[in-house]
Amino acid sequence: MKERKETISIVRANVLAVAILAGGALLLGVPFGVVWKGAVTVSPIGALLTCVMCLVGIVVHELLHGVTWACFAKRKWHSVHFGVMWKMLTPYCHCDESLRKSAYMLGAFMPCLVLGVVPTVAAFFTGRVMLLIYGVIFISAAAGDLMVMWRLRKEKSNVMVQDHPSEAGYLVYEEDESDIVTNKE
Repeated sequence: MKERKETISIVRANVLAVAILAGGALLLGVPFGVVWKGAVTVSPIGALLTCVMCLVGIVVHELLHGVTWACFAKRKWHSVHFGVMWKMLTPYCHCDESLRKSAYMLGAFMPCLVLGVVPTVAAFFTGRVMLLIYGVIFISAAAGDLMVMWRLRKEKSNVMVQDHPSEAGYLVYEEDESDIVTNKE
């Protein structure tokens, strides 16, 4: 098996997060305002609850990675680890086992879907502006995950992917020609 390291820049991920946040506020906020016109209100309790939910969401974001990857890992929860990169104040979830590309990508996408996309869609149906804000925040919080998925899209579907143990990124394992056994009859 041939191993290849792919990493992403935390600085670029943070720049993308700000761009998603600003773009999402504009691209989603304007239509939301049009649909809900003057019905949009923000209460102090609602704003406080949203702030608390954002703090909880940070933990849930990492748990969603872990739960999904544990479902596909051979060693289940024994392969999943949580921590904080204190220099960057960044919580993380790490799976130390290689997974199929599709399983790894699903685990990478789950926080964006559950904490970002679902609340954003729900906001349009309910008219809850704080739900929209929460959703946009968590779509932007998934910027690094989205960057990883964007890079992984080019990989062959049969590769195995593992979180990089110490950097933002992943390791790709693919068969090289010496792994392929040919049978000549």
